[in-house]
Amino acid sequence: MSLLMPKKVKHRKWFKGKSKGIETRATDLNFGSFGLKSMGTKWITARQIESARRYIMRYMKKGGKIWVRIFPDKPVTSKGEEVPLGGGKGAVHHYVFAIRPGRIIFEIDGLKEDVAKEALQGASRKLPIKTKFVKRDN
Repeated sequence: MSLLMPKKVKHRKWFKGKSKGIETRATDLNFGSFGLKSMGTKWITARQIESARRYIMRYMKKGGKIWVRIFPDKPVTSKGEEVPLGGGKGAVHHYVFAIRPGRIIFEIDGLKEDVAKEALQGASRKLPIKTKFVKRDN
């Protein structure tokens, strides 16, 4: 399993930050005909993205294409279970993407609408947020 993580980072450890407001970037379908749109605010881990991607890939068979519109680049640190107070910040444990409402997470193309809806709804069960199935209006 190849998890998503940055090859190189400018700063190894980040502050937690505040996730507020609604998304302004990547709010429309740009590549595929159908997509999965975020309706909440949460940190999505690289494992969750990979799990959802694999679920969608099962529906692809030989046709169809998938675009993952998010990339986990925020490092999350953790210290060991019984480490006493002090001693600084823990080591980087995993990477997450801080998602806000309105962001397109996945886009797919080359599938019928009912199959695409089934695939994306199944993938949304692997994610920790509420999502919405969206389709291109043309």
